Amino acid sequence: MPKVVIVGAGPTGATLALLLAQRGIPVTLIEAARDFQRQFRGEGLMPSGLDALHQMGLDSLLETIPHRPLSAWEFWLSDRLLFRADEPMGAARPCTLVSQPPLLAALVQTAQAKPGFEWLGGTAAKDLLWRDDRVVGVMLADGRTLEADLVIGADGRASAIRQRGALTLETQPKSIDVLWFKLPAPSGYETDNRFCTVVKGGRVFSLFHGAEAGQMHLAWAIAPEEPTEHKNWATTFAALVPPELADHFRSVGEAISAPMRLSVLVGRCDRWHRPGLLLLGDAAHPMSPVRAQGINLALRDVIVAANHLVPLLTSASGVAPAALDQALSRIQAEREPEIIQAQRLQAHEAGRGELLRRFAPLRQGLGLAKPILGPVVERVWTQQQQRLRQGITAVQLQV
Repeated sequence: MPKVVIVGAGPTGATLALLLAQRGIPVTLIEAARDFQRQFRGEGLMPSGLDALHQMGLDSLLETIPHRPLSAWEFWLSDRLLFRADEPMGAARPCTLVSQPPLLAALVQTAQAKPGFEWLGGTAAKDLLWRDDRVVGVMLADGRTLEADLVIGADGRASAIRQRGALTLETQPKSIDVLWFKLPAPSGYETDNRFCTVVKGGRVFSLFHGAEAGQMHLAWAIAPEEPTEHKNWATTFAALVPPELADHFRSVGEAISAPMRLSVLVGRCDRWHRPGLLLLGDAAHPMSPVRAQGINLALRDVIVAANHLVPLLTSASGVAPAALDQALSRIQAEREPEIIQAQRLQAHEAGRGELLRRFAPLRQGLGLAKPILGPVVERVWTQQQQRLRQGITAVQLQV
């Protein structure tokens, strides 16, 4: 039977490896890191991502790991609550925060029970193997080589497989970076976990209770060239957060983590594949952090890839290289429209936030007109969120 090598054990690589292994396809999953702990991993599963996991039969697995539903989305302008939109906003399930490290560990552990699955953790893929202009495997950092009928690059936005495959990432102009903080969560967020976005004094940031118990996250938008050294973050935040949270930030100042700077990279490969090679997830289309689209779109990539690959890879007559390459092209063709639209919607929403940040009269006007405009803004915003929440195109697991 044809063999698949997947490089990268993030949500894309781990879920696809599990789906293939469950269907009897020999698959090797390679991950450079020795464990799944990272300083930062996206946690937000929109209804589209939750639906993807449901289609994969992973609801019960999700229940075994730390997760926390969002209760609402709040938007504050200069100490005024503009509106609050309660979850699930018309969906079957609310947006849910999921701790990625235990999720990935559980996916790999489940796959390891399948006879055709091989796990290579703490092992980096150094290069691709080529034969007659076709990718036929990978070379590992320790000098070993693994041959494969198909190599899948799921190694994230800095994908080494993308570079080795000479697949070009066309990036969008960079407008922000994000500083990511963690701190003890206020007690009220345990039962009312709202995703709170604040625009005040020319700053834009968001805060919410993460998947792990007792931990709040704060994402602070900055210009790429903006210095961040020697700030008294507790005092800075206390002056900007909604009034109900100011005392909490002052009291936990010593417990606020040092910020981790996330360089925001958004783009899309014009071509996701070479003969014998396919890119998926952030390797093919890194997303903006707006509305946590990265993990959700990656899971939908996996479903579409499985639909096209499984029938070929399980065929009793074997798979012809030409047929496999045609399937890779069809995967990109099916997924690309949603990716393009999602990136446009993210850019549109980020642009609105930038307008509010830059123009104080606009913030003041919206705040003063809240009794009239608040419900209208909430209705328009909620309607505009549906495609980013529910998915833009139909994705259904068929294999």
